[in-house]
Amino acid sequence: MQPAPSAHNAWITRLAAPVAGSAQGPLSGLRFAAKDNIDVAGVPTTAACPAFAYRPAAHATVVRRLLDAGASLLGKTNLDQFACGLNGTRSPYGAVPNAFDPAYVCGGSSSGSAYVVATGQAEFALGTDTAGSGRVPAGLNNIVGLKPSRGLISARGVVPAAQSVDCVSIFAGTVGLAARVLAQAMGHDPLDPYSRKLTLASRPFPTAFRFGVPDRLEFFGDELSRREFALAVQQLRALGGTAVTVDYAPLAQAAALLYESALVAERYAAIRGFFDGRAEEVMEPVRSIIGGGCGHSAADLFEAHAQLRALGQVADRMWDRIEVLLVPTAPAHYTIAQMQAEPVVLNRNLGAYTNFVNLLDYAALSVPSSLRSDGLPFGITLIGPCASDWQLAELGQRYHHATGLAIGATDSRLPEPEPIAALPGDGQVKLAVVGAHLSGMPLNGQLLERNARLLASTETAPDYRLFALPGTTPPKPGLLRVAPGTGHRIAVEVWEMPLAHYGSFVALIPPPLGIGTLTLADGTQVQGFACDALATTQAQDISHHGGWRAYVDARTGTAPLS
Repeated sequence: MQPAPSAHNAWITRLAAPVAGSAQGPLSGLRFAAKDNIDVAGVPTTAACPAFAYRPAAHATVVRRLLDAGASLLGKTNLDQFACGLNGTRSPYGAVPNAFDPAYVCGGSSSGSAYVVATGQAEFALGTDTAGSGRVPAGLNNIVGLKPSRGLISARGVVPAAQSVDCVSIFAGTVGLAARVLAQAMGHDPLDPYSRKLTLASRPFPTAFRFGVPDRLEFFGDELSRREFALAVQQLRALGGTAVTVDYAPLAQAAALLYESALVAERYAAIRGFFDGRAEEVMEPVRSIIGGGCGHSAADLFEAHAQLRALGQVADRMWDRIEVLLVPTAPAHYTIAQMQAEPVVLNRNLGAYTNFVNLLDYAALSVPSSLRSDGLPFGITLIGPCASDWQLAELGQRYHHATGLAIGATDSRLPEPEPIAALPGDGQVKLAVVGAHLSGMPLNGQLLERNARLLASTETAPDYRLFALPGTTPPKPGLLRVAPGTGHRIAVEVWEMPLAHYGSFVALIPPPLGIGTLTLADGTQVQGFACDALATTQAQDISHHGGWRAYVDARTGTAPLS
């Protein structure tokens, strides 16, 4: 599935030797790429416009921070010209294809950065995000796209698209790595006019959290994506969430202002000196979009800002009812041919759930959700108020690991979840559950009321057998370790519970069940449910089902998830 890395237009400058980071640091040994609107000293910055190119004398602040943290820079990546687009086809350096099927768009404008992460050429990459460019290509390529709160990462040394709302974004294979990079990249920069000092929320979202779902969802005819989003809602419920319908109208109206009001003048202002003299060097439709910002008056701009503030006041009411908003990262997949035939309409469609986020000063995290029946990825985005970055990362990591997906278009499995910076992680115990405590099962509430959090859905090592224990209420299975070569891999969920609540949970477990040490498929060991061997002698062996949920489904013919 993974295409050859050299012929897909992802790189504008691939350095012969990486720019080495510090010998020691928290990111030591990691390789990254930078979107080619971000300065690297001595390397041309093109913004995908050769006539605009210049050779900076200094690194962008974010590049310098990451090099100081030990990461090494591989080169500069392709983008929609002047970061104006969400599809990855608007570049004289060629269209960047989807990492799963080269006939489809990669998403943009940070297309090259997403592609090199999805294909394993770099562990992480920098993009920029004004209207969704750090999220759409992540969702279309099965990787993580972290769009931080505005001003959290310095944009000094970044060619602006719309400077007041631009964000440097992070692409990575896992949420844990993206959060680790954010911890090194962030920081106030007094030389960036839009940098600001932010105190990020330091507690996770509540165990029983409320997530918003738009009251009107548009997938532009892509029924596969509609189906996957419905499954994503179920998955977030399984993590302890309660779905709350929210009014999407003020968000959609705010999104429309980005290109359909005087706010577009900021895109013209970003490159006015170049555009006024050499507009013919700018490719269509980028030229028409930026040129559309030329004719607005100062009064028009103030009017647009007032409209935006009014819409923000209405939209912000949703945070009284929810902790986080759930949306599709992108509502549809389009082929490159389709995009080039209708470049404005289809590009607008890709931004249906992204354009409002920076305008309204929210944080966002795109995480992989599933692979559709046609093999293309589907991603979801978790959106929170400004400064909710760590909270989104904690929830997003749990969601991602519950999917069991590989990383990007590679065969690499997800590693163990990482602690999220600034969130409490000590005093926790990992617990594998196998039966009535699984998500959506009758006893799952015993975990949720003790603030337990689902980390991953996985399997045991192939050394266990599963039995349906007779006479148990609610029905329960027994998991028994057996001799090597005589067992099965059994589906389990790994949860994390505060140690303070662990004793009261164990006290609820009736014989013949108990807690022991389980070995998972990857060789790691966690606490988990075990069973007295004597109790299995009269029990039905259901190991061939591969897990309790599959056994229940086979018996009832209905899905047990609520």
